[in-house]
Amino acid sequence: MSIKTKLSIIISFLAVVLLSLNIILSYFTTQENLRKDSENKIMLTAKQIAIAVEQSGFSSEYVERQMTQKLKLASLLAAKELNPDINQVTNEQLVQLAKKLGVTGISLFVKTPDDIVVTKSSEPQEIGLSTNKWGYWYAAFNQLFNLQEVTIKQGQKSEHFWSGPFEYSTSTPDSIVKWGYYYDGTSNYIIDPYIRNSEMDNFFEVLDPERIIDKTQDANKSILDITGINLTRFDEAVTQGLPLDRGPSVEMKDRPFVFGDYKYPSPEDDLKVLREALHNGQSAQYDVKIDGKRVIKSFIPVKDNTNYTYVIRIISSYDPIYSVISKQMISQISISLVLLEIVIFASYILAGLLIRPIQDILLKVNGMADGNFETQLEVSRKDELGLLAARINAMGGNLAQYTQDLREMNDENRSVKEHLESIIRQTADAIHLTDPEGKIIRVNKAFEQLYGWTSEEIGGGCLFNIPESLREEESLWKKKLSEGIPVYSAETVRLTKDGTEVRVSISESPIFDENGRITAYVIISRDMTERNKMEELLRRSEKLTTVGQLAAGVAHEIRNPLTTLRGFLQLQMQTKKLNSQHTDLMLSELDRINLIVSEFLILAKPQAVHFQVKDIRYILGDVISLLDSQAHLHSIEFSMNFSEEALLVHCEENQLKQVFINLLKNAMEAMPDGGTIHMQTWRREPGSVMIRIIDEGEGISKETLAKLGEPFFTNKETGTGLGLMISQRIIESHKGTMDIESELGRGTTVTVALPMANNQE
Repeated sequence: MSIKTKLSIIISFLAVVLLSLNIILSYFTTQENLRKDSENKIMLTAKQIAIAVEQSGFSSEYVERQMTQKLKLASLLAAKELNPDINQVTNEQLVQLAKKLGVTGISLFVKTPDDIVVTKSSEPQEIGLSTNKWGYWYAAFNQLFNLQEVTIKQGQKSEHFWSGPFEYSTSTPDSIVKWGYYYDGTSNYIIDPYIRNSEMDNFFEVLDPERIIDKTQDANKSILDITGINLTRFDEAVTQGLPLDRGPSVEMKDRPFVFGDYKYPSPEDDLKVLREALHNGQSAQYDVKIDGKRVIKSFIPVKDNTNYTYVIRIISSYDPIYSVISKQMISQISISLVLLEIVIFASYILAGLLIRPIQDILLKVNGMADGNFETQLEVSRKDELGLLAARINAMGGNLAQYTQDLREMNDENRSVKEHLESIIRQTADAIHLTDPEGKIIRVNKAFEQLYGWTSEEIGGGCLFNIPESLREEESLWKKKLSEGIPVYSAETVRLTKDGTEVRVSISESPIFDENGRITAYVIISRDMTERNKMEELLRRSEKLTTVGQLAAGVAHEIRNPLTTLRGFLQLQMQTKKLNSQHTDLMLSELDRINLIVSEFLILAKPQAVHFQVKDIRYILGDVISLLDSQAHLHSIEFSMNFSEEALLVHCEENQLKQVFINLLKNAMEAMPDGGTIHMQTWRREPGSVMIRIIDEGEGISKETLAKLGEPFFTNKETGTGLGLMISQRIIESHKGTMDIESELGRGTTVTVALPMANNQE
């Protein structure tokens, strides 16, 4: 895919993202605005309903007063027409009288000892009705019979007359009736004219809240239900588990619903919101799903002059909101598609203009890829593409030079590689390379000759030539190598292909890549068999030389106790008496002779190398005892500052004695005029034993100091130049170090460091 196409796609994609974000933002903004508008309309509708209901109430009160006057007038006329004795009044007479007075019917109530009963009526179903369970109605009847003022707050009253509120009829539960009750004491019954709603159709048609609700829903099809809820009665019905439709036997004021049918019931949820709405004095709205459709439930408290009287619940459909949103989204998407087509076309043309210089640059780069660095780009632009073209021209020139340099370096590297390959093949040391897992990568001819394996036999496999006793040592080496620490000239034992042990000097080093990771290990093995034999011969030669030089001192040291022995023996022969004090002294002198001879013999004859744990202080003490007499002959004293704690090392005692004898002899020879040799021992962390020997001799020049330890290099007329070299080898075999510091005219300091026994093991 070309850059032009990619750039056009990217621009188009960004346009799609922006247009999509605009559509999404428009969707949510429109939805929110429509919802708020719907809420405002619902609030307005609720207020209109509340006002209409309130006006209906005012009108109802007016009509009720007019009906009350009509019923009172009918009662007065009936009292004049009817016989005061109820037994002289017939039901047919009441029917005729009701028609004459323009009321629905007339009933006559008679008081019994425990009840007030309808005895005569123009409607048969009224006869026999008992009223003692009618609550305040029954109380009002008793007050009328007693010619008392009616104190019941419900209804309307005047002298000898009381009219109750509109209420459902007991005899005909599906009708609402307005009653009037008259008793002036001239008769034995209460006159009850009444008017049913069938006689008041026009009145109820105009003032009924249900008609207002129907008209509202007809005008707004999105409103699914409007219900006026009496919270007190609704709360009682829900919390006490009573039926919400309490039936006509329940008075109108005690019913849960002021008006409406309460469609889509959810009493428990509605009760919570109703309480919240009345508590806050504000409307409450929330979304729910009814029959799988999203609707809005709104609860609006209605307040009169004193308090909240009821709550209007309005359920409205979300369909109008969805309809408006759908239309707007279709419009938005149509406009966006047109804009997107324009953007795609414009982006394709713009991308072509932008990448035209890039195409020229691509031709140049293709030429450079083919090795043609001479062609120059002709781009006159001053923007980033112009700068890029200029830098590519410069890069082409540099690459031409670098390519030439790389060819020369490649030829040189090939020559060096061939030279190194020749060195590796021809070197006398055995070399093999392994990967980090220990698999053999390569071996040279010397490796094949030393160990017996050919490169074909060992290539790709692991080398198992370490004796079992040295596995722990090999583990320590591998740990050091994994940390990037090489191992230099470590003398050890390895096995050949046929199982023969060979003593070798091993040097192992890690090979790192450019990121510092270990990619391989190179191991160089040197056969130490012949070299060890020569060093042993040199060591013996040096030891014999040392023994010869010590002979005079030893002979002088032995002569003194022998003279003492001879004197005491002559004295005892003359006196022919045995003196125990003389005997003890002679035994002491004999022990001293035996010690000197024993130390001398240790140095004179070869000893098997046997490492043991020894205290370095005692080894130094034995050496001082051996050289003490020779030191006295040259006016030299030993000053010892030894550590009080034990300084244990894992060593071959005789070899260390030979080292310290050589060092002390060199110190004494450097002090022809006598003086003091200072000796110090101490422990240094972590786990090293330090021995320091300081003389007061002439010192050593820098040129001579640099050559110390080389075989056969000496500045003594009778020296061999091997003593210091052998001493260094002995210290190295003990895994220690020896450091020599000197300055002409200021003496020489030799510091020996040996690992402590617990670190050596």
